[in-house]
Amino acid sequence: MTSNDLDNPATTGAGTNRRTGRASSHGKTILIGEHAVVYGAPALVLPVLDATVVATVTPVSSGHGHRLESAVHTGPLDLAPAAVMPTVTAITATLRHFGITDQDFHVRVHSDVPTARGMGSSAAVAAAVTAAVADALGETLAAEAHHELIQECERVAHGRPSGLDARGVVADAPVWFEAGRIEPVELGAPFTFVVADTGVPGHTREAVAAVRERHDADPVTVDGVIDRIGALARRARGTLVDGDAQGLGATMDAAHDLLTALDVSSDDLDRLVGAARAADALGAKLTGGGRGGCVLALATDGEHADRIAAALRGAGAAATWTTTIGARA
Repeated sequence: MTSNDLDNPATTGAGTNRRTGRASSHGKTILIGEHAVVYGAPALVLPVLDATVVATVTPVSSGHGHRLESAVHTGPLDLAPAAVMPTVTAITATLRHFGITDQDFHVRVHSDVPTARGMGSSAAVAAAVTAAVADALGETLAAEAHHELIQECERVAHGRPSGLDARGVVADAPVWFEAGRIEPVELGAPFTFVVADTGVPGHTREAVAAVRERHDADPVTVDGVIDRIGALARRARGTLVDGDAQGLGATMDAAHDLLTALDVSSDDLDRLVGAARAADALGAKLTGGGRGGCVLALATDGEHADRIAAALRGAGAAATWTTTIGARA
């Protein structure tokens, strides 16, 4: 079958109403609240709009089987490694949602969201692929149906996902998470952030286990740190609503210090946080599970973000992304 065949609906086994579907999503990161959220504290999730995933889904004749093109696997999905099983689930679950049993697809995924960095890579891929499959079927997923499909993929990837990633990778504004409730946060002004990858995979499970061990040994002290991180999350939400970038930066700096006290930072993370602060970032902190992964810095504007990003790369960052939320059209 040629590439022209792939784009020709006449070659599909499910009728000529099928078409190439396309959809995109983006990364996410934690603004304030990592680790504390495990103990019931609130958290703010930040969309990283410039780290994108694009999925293209082309129907092929029934019986050919699904085929994937991605950085992780290229070839038949029935020969795919375990790492892409969430993507397999994205296809099959979306078909099941629409009651389709006889359609195969050629799926292309291009992702700028790195894996194991706390940026929601698996959820972002799931979000893009599920929406692209729906588009190929001439359908549109309702928001909650889309969320549930992403969560089904996330359960394959992570077991018991909180839903933070699934919400963050499709949001265009920060998301507030508290006691199982999730709601968008209104912004009083645009905010520009730089995300920097240390190049070292995060060790979330190790970090969470270490915090749990510290909590078991000294619950009063750790609970005090958790409460202070929760208070910072509430303060940060207020600064977003008020458009107070200086105030938000101060909460970010304070949150990094508290996460360091929980021993979830690392030399790589601290080096990048220091570089961002030396470049006059309004605030900088580790983001995600820690012990690797990414740093988040707050800039005054796009030009300042460029300077911060250059400083971070000069300090060893493997990659940087700049994202502005709340920008006025």
